[in-house]
Amino acid sequence: MTPATHDDWLRRAETLEPIRTHLIDGADEAGGGAFPVVSPRDGRVLAEVADAGVAEVDAAVAAARRAFDRGPWPRLSPAERGRVLLRFADLLEERRAELALTVSLEMGKPVTDAHDIELRAVIGTFRWYGGLADKLTDESPHTAPDALALVTREPAGVVGAVVPWNFPLTLAGWKIAPALAAGCTVVLKPSESSPLSALLLGRIGLAAGLPPGVLNVVAGDGPVAGRALGLHPDVDVLAFTGSTAVGRHFLRYSADSNLKRVWLELGGKSPNIILPDAPDLEQAAATAAWGIFFNQGEMCTAPSRLLVHTSVAERVTEAVVARARALRVGDPLDPATEMGALVGENHLDRVLGHVRTALDDGARLRTGGARTLTGAGGAYLAPTVFDQVAPDSRLAREEVFGPVLSVLTFDDLDQAVALANATEYGLAAGLWTSDLSTAHQVSRALRAGTVWVNCYEEGDLTVPFGGMKQSGNGRDKSAHALEKYTELKTTWIQL
Repeated sequence: MTPATHDDWLRRAETLEPIRTHLIDGADEAGGGAFPVVSPRDGRVLAEVADAGVAEVDAAVAAARRAFDRGPWPRLSPAERGRVLLRFADLLEERRAELALTVSLEMGKPVTDAHDIELRAVIGTFRWYGGLADKLTDESPHTAPDALALVTREPAGVVGAVVPWNFPLTLAGWKIAPALAAGCTVVLKPSESSPLSALLLGRIGLAAGLPPGVLNVVAGDGPVAGRALGLHPDVDVLAFTGSTAVGRHFLRYSADSNLKRVWLELGGKSPNIILPDAPDLEQAAATAAWGIFFNQGEMCTAPSRLLVHTSVAERVTEAVVARARALRVGDPLDPATEMGALVGENHLDRVLGHVRTALDDGARLRTGGARTLTGAGGAYLAPTVFDQVAPDSRLAREEVFGPVLSVLTFDDLDQAVALANATEYGLAAGLWTSDLSTAHQVSRALRAGTVWVNCYEEGDLTVPFGGMKQSGNGRDKSAHALEKYTELKTTWIQL
């Protein structure tokens, strides 16, 4: 039964026993040292977790290699693999409250968002790929009558998956589920800020029927464990979600090792364009506010640049500011909380550095810009809105990854598109208009992997997700995700 009240969640938190050890070859592995996982909710240590070094990464990759080369998983029928993934989804549903609580405690998001949104997403991901596993087809091109050509997709091998802390289970699921459906084996390295939910996820996969070594989970930091995974010669594919700076490291690791394929989903500075003919300006403003403050603004797709036509700019900005001021920031375990804590003190300091820089650059602070709930012991920031932001300022160009909105204005559509594209990123964009031709023309002109029209953050698993430019390459979600974890083979048979 899902806890319903603040007291219910608090009682559950008091009895939570996080998993502290790696999962390697189906067994617990403590490793050499340990590191503390600190809750941004109140600054308390949740657990001392095993810290993976090169030896632990080597052991996990070796287990995944054996499971791929000699184990049953790649040799099961797709339908059999699909049934295990469906069982995985069922067990995630059974332990949904425990997983949601773990996510909320380790990274600070409201527990209701963790339960209703993040867990819904990860459960749906395993269920979707479980259903897809036996519905893929190979090709037999028409060729000369004396030959038969076959084009088959085969599992790529051992996949290293490195995922961040902002959606620790969703983003892990987006990589693990299609890789497993394809017949690959996986070594998952979660962020050192949010390893607890991933370690639990690995045990649930084992209980669902994954053979030992098919899914391994190692906790550790990027410079040691992440680097070891990126450089490992027995890793065939590396899938990473995180910062652009770290993405560059993984490309270098590939070049310095076995030229493994590296798939990157990186940062964003997503524009959200509101035209005067938006179907509902109040709804557009409400969605803009929700988008930047949801998950404490810690989203690569967050609509952090609000581009508004000058004729409606003040009206829209005032509506966003009003919503920001009314937003309830509080204890992530309180179901009434709408925005929780940032992931940690270091990240909060970084976001506040962006606030100070924006003020120095001449932007006008409309609301927020400072810590809040200072007596709680956690990393809380008031929802923040700047306008009069210069297009060439750091606030307009750099990813903040926090609840900080920059408002820019434009006079015509060409200027709006130019402003929207004036970034090194290209992950997502939003557009609000009642004109069908404008919707199509601007969507085509925007250099972004996803464009939402008259909405934001909508979609399901049938559509791919990923970016252009320095927001990365490759796609998560949809059947296209399987392209990252398979190799094309041509077989030509002379008859």
